[in-house]
Amino acid sequence: MKNQRKVALYIAQSLDGYIARENNDISWLSVVERDNEDYGYDDFVKTVDTVFMGRKTYDKVLSFGIEFPHKGRRCYVLSKKLTGADENVQFFNGNIVDLVTKIKNEEGKDIFIDGGSEVVREFRQHDLIDEYVISIIPILLGKGIRLFSETDSENNLKLVDSKTFDSGLVQLKYERVK
Repeated sequence: MKNQRKVALYIAQSLDGYIARENNDISWLSVVERDNEDYGYDDFVKTVDTVFMGRKTYDKVLSFGIEFPHKGRRCYVLSKKLTGADENVQFFNGNIVDLVTKIKNEEGKDIFIDGGSEVVREFRQHDLIDEYVISIIPILLGKGIRLFSETDSENNLKLVDSKTFDSGLVQLKYERVK
């Protein structure tokens, strides 16, 4: 029997739970930038072939002016307005449960949720996230865009790993308890 693909959230947040300032600024992430330290990201992305992100996250990635980082992966951007596809992604506004179930039952690598908070909320609401890898950045932003907004669902998790780094970053890895 084949292993079913898992859906993983791999993301950073401030100690007080924000993934961006109110104006979508993420420059504060630089407080943990170190030469030759990617906090496991390169190894993680080698395990995925499908990516989900929100339209605002997609716009932010494009604003960096670099090559799209998920070239070669199937990438879906959840959008209420945009349809079709561009050279990087397929825009999607249908039933997320049906799409994720279909993808999980196909052969392939794991599925990566690359932000933002609305996509995380949608996946959490439907209990679609199997693994949470959350890097806690040692900064208190005070306000901004929360990683976890309110939902009507409760998700039980089990801590399976934790790592600390010299930069002060703490990385927590949880699996969903079914």
